Amino acid sequence: MRDLDLTTLRLFVAVCETRNIARAAAQANLVGSAVSKRLAQLEAQLGTPLLLRRRHGVEPTAAGESLLEHARAMLVSAQRMERDMAAFAAGVRGQVRVLASASAMAEALVDDVASFLQAPEHRNLRVDLEEHISTAVIQGVRNGIASLGVCWDASDLHGLQSLPYRRDRLALVVPADHPLAQVDRLAFAEATDWDFVGIHLNSSVHLMLMRAAAEQGKTMSIRIIVSSIEAALRVVRAKLGICVVPGEVARPYADSYGLRVIPLTDTWAERRFAVCFRDEQALAPAAKLLLAHLGQ
Repeated sequence: MRDLDLTTLRLFVAVCETRNIARAAAQANLVGSAVSKRLAQLEAQLGTPLLLRRRHGVEPTAAGESLLEHARAMLVSAQRMERDMAAFAAGVRGQVRVLASASAMAEALVDDVASFLQAPEHRNLRVDLEEHISTAVIQGVRNGIASLGVCWDASDLHGLQSLPYRRDRLALVVPADHPLAQVDRLAFAEATDWDFVGIHLNSSVHLMLMRAAAEQGKTMSIRIIVSSIEAALRVVRAKLGICVVPGEVARPYADSYGLRVIPLTDTWAERRFAVCFRDEQALAPAAKLLLAHLGQ
């Protein structure tokens, strides 16, 4: 099979997203026949139909859906490559890509990376930080998408090397006038009768809370699902639910949002984070420098 060219893949993605060859062609400043020809050549090259032609447009076949997923990933990688090379052309001498969990990003990681970059000897280095759930962080490091990953050390780090990073403690966050607001500490099982705000349903914290509730013969009632810790705190402020987040992240919001941050007494509530990587010896010099900084 000949190599796939990015221009054709970009057009294929546009057609799949617009469900219309003419609209995709207009976006690319091409005529529809030129796009149709490229797509026909792509189907011939791969040996399978990729699009179903309908009366009012097109839709991807099962093979087309699979190619769409791969094509999007390839285009993102190409964009990263262009951006990275442009950075080197502009004078950057080293670059590190880091994937991190939401908790790590919301707590100290951004400040730690900033202090690293502020050192005069690191002025020509660049760090790309991306937030993902822990499983995606680990998978990204395993696949070589990033040099370093920062996540909860209870995650499955099999096959990776790691160094200890920081610790935090999970806490229950409730409105200041909530019935639970008067206690100083409590076990998670004491809060499961209330509606919760869920954060990233596939995140390590959410799965751990569901498991902890099940072990006590209880279930969590998830009323609202959000994608960030700050959004969860705003929902709690609106008195639509309570949430479990790192206490270190919630406390700065407590006074302005009218919240109570109550540490959990469960043993699993104290978490340790780790910096993971595939092979320390194989890390680029810039990644080794950042690893040493975070490992302090």
